[in-house]
Amino acid sequence: MSQLLEVSGVSVTFDGFRAINNLSFQIGAAELRAVIGPNGAGKTTFMDIVTGKTRPDEGRVLWGEKSVSLLGLNEAQIAREGVGRKFQRPTVFEDQTVADNLMVALKKDRAPIAVLLFKPSKADHQRVEELAAEIGLSDQLQTQAGILSHGQKQWLEIGMLLAQEPRLLLVDEPAAGMTGPERDHTTELLKEAAKTRAVVVVEHDMDFVRKLDCKVTVLHEGSVLAEGSLDHVTSNQEVIDVYLGR
Repeated sequence: MSQLLEVSGVSVTFDGFRAINNLSFQIGAAELRAVIGPNGAGKTTFMDIVTGKTRPDEGRVLWGEKSVSLLGLNEAQIAREGVGRKFQRPTVFEDQTVADNLMVALKKDRAPIAVLLFKPSKADHQRVEELAAEIGLSDQLQTQAGILSHGQKQWLEIGMLLAQEPRLLLVDEPAAGMTGPERDHTTELLKEAAKTRAVVVVEHDMDFVRKLDCKVTVLHEGSVLAEGSLDHVTSNQEVIDVYLGR
């Protein structure tokens, strides 16, 4: 399997605190991966580095078949390369409908004049309907995003990211605050998305990670402590000591 993202020997220090310490991480082009670890393990900083928000002091971050260095690109360029990120709090346009939110997110020419003159084509409307079906909001297309449940807003935001056709989706704690059925739907959504792209889920909730049923990377003090199936990593004595035993 070809690697889509390869992080190697990456370190970053903030005010003398080493947030990421010689981190190496690879993910394939169509793979689901969970990243777990105690608070302060470097999970958010790892995502910040991949998306260009934080520059590491050393190391390499290579992307795609041509091994492009993401470290030479800014946040907007990295997003255009196909890296999408979903934060914990959903950011949707509350006073717009679900359909409008998805339409705005479609991968289009973003030049200011093009945005002003944008008239959705039949194909655009069709794509919005497909996305709504994929995230489970087909019957909510004309609903204002502001009145959706917390879980539905999270799905809408995932849909908005999928609309941009990312090759890598970074998702931060998607299960937080969701009901049981919402969590189950989120699991299916992420598994489905990972059939055609790389999906990295940073999560604290072990039950949710178990349902994802994927390879798990455990971070501790800014580097990889263990990697493998959930059963494999949770039976690792070091992981138990630093993370699970608390």
